[in-house]
Amino acid sequence: MSKAELESKHLAELHALAAKAGIPRYRMLPREQLVEELLVHGDANSSPATEEEAEEKAPAEERPARRRRRGRRGGGERQRREPAEDEGAREEKAEAEEAEGEEVTGVLDVLPQGHGFARLGGLEPGEEDVYVSASQIRRCELRPGDEVTGLARPPRRGERHRALVRVEKVNGDEPAADREDSFDQLTPVPPSRRIPLHAERDDVLVRAADLLAPLAYGQRVLVLAAPRSGRTTLLRGLVQAIIAAPEAPSVVVLLVDERPEEVTEWRRLVPDAEIAAAAADLEPADQVRHAELAIARARRRAEAGEDVVFVVDSLTRLGVAHRDPAAVKPLFGSGRELEEEGSGSLTVIATVLTGTDDGDGAAEAVETTENSTLALDPELAAAGTVPALDAARSGVSREETLRDPDELEAARKLRERLRDKSPAEAAEELAGMIRGSESNSELLRSL
Repeated sequence: MSKAELESKHLAELHALAAKAGIPRYRMLPREQLVEELLVHGDANSSPATEEEAEEKAPAEERPARRRRRGRRGGGERQRREPAEDEGAREEKAEAEEAEGEEVTGVLDVLPQGHGFARLGGLEPGEEDVYVSASQIRRCELRPGDEVTGLARPPRRGERHRALVRVEKVNGDEPAADREDSFDQLTPVPPSRRIPLHAERDDVLVRAADLLAPLAYGQRVLVLAAPRSGRTTLLRGLVQAIIAAPEAPSVVVLLVDERPEEVTEWRRLVPDAEIAAAAADLEPADQVRHAELAIARARRRAEAGEDVVFVVDSLTRLGVAHRDPAAVKPLFGSGRELEEEGSGSLTVIATVLTGTDDGDGAAEAVETTENSTLALDPELAAAGTVPALDAARSGVSREETLRDPDELEAARKLRERLRDKSPAEAAEELAGMIRGSESNSELLRSL
């Protein structure tokens, strides 16, 4: 069988050929080395009777190394035969485990020790999770957040979890010998594609946000929000408007240190969004790990070509869990539009709590890295003014790439009308214009 024919086969087929060829510990070999071993052994349907025969079949340059390895293991025929019998018993055991195994699919969570678990119930740990060995992670070049499909065997005596026997798919594809570039190695480009919002006519807050700072794929949107300024209302409105639009992107909402009842409400109000809850009943270290797995999963999906909107409430609480406000920078900085063909985008919309020591630290850590800002005004919110947005502090970079020339000119006229007014006066005028129009497009055309 030629090298090209072997390289075209599924990993499971290569394992079956290796078992017939008598290749020791073939399950531990990387794909490329496994192909080379099959080529060395020649006809995969008939294995050499002894290691000496395997040595004779090997290329001349490999024979001295094979002799040295054989010599280190000892020379007696009985000593050589016993490990072969042990290997056969292990292979029979592995085949039995495969026969009673079950195919599973989960998100890979890699632990500091090197091994990991395929999380079957979303991103949260559960009793049904499947153990993934460190050798499997290395051999298949698995990354945190990968969606892994494979055969899981039942737990052995003393084990709590099932274990993955083999990896069959990674993010829907066969495991590759060499993974493509990771998220950080792909090329980020300025956001230029608008995220369409399907907001209700009377949703003044969301329509105002879209007028002042239109969303685009790959943005890093910073929501400046003092306590009780309406950030939850704004975030839920934005998520609902994004999901309601045709061809909506995937939406993930990460809630950090949120009350359990608030998590329940999020799930009921936006059932089409994926809620990743690092809730208040978790230890800070567990909150951090949960957040890291959530953003890792979003990165893998963007690598694979999806457009993902990742909403975080809040960076402030995540910084507290890290015990370092600056530790939130990698998560917020993940927002980007990817240039490579077949790649997608990751949009990050994140809140920071202003007016508090912790909030100011998180805001300082990410300031100047955002390319869109929405500033909520607590005094407007306390007075019941809608929208409680500070028009003067809200805006978007490179607005000319997101609007056509006529719309851009109209948006600038709108800002000019609001510029010299107090936040309350600007909010009231903007609300009146929104309520008097069927849509934002109609409002801008009227200016």
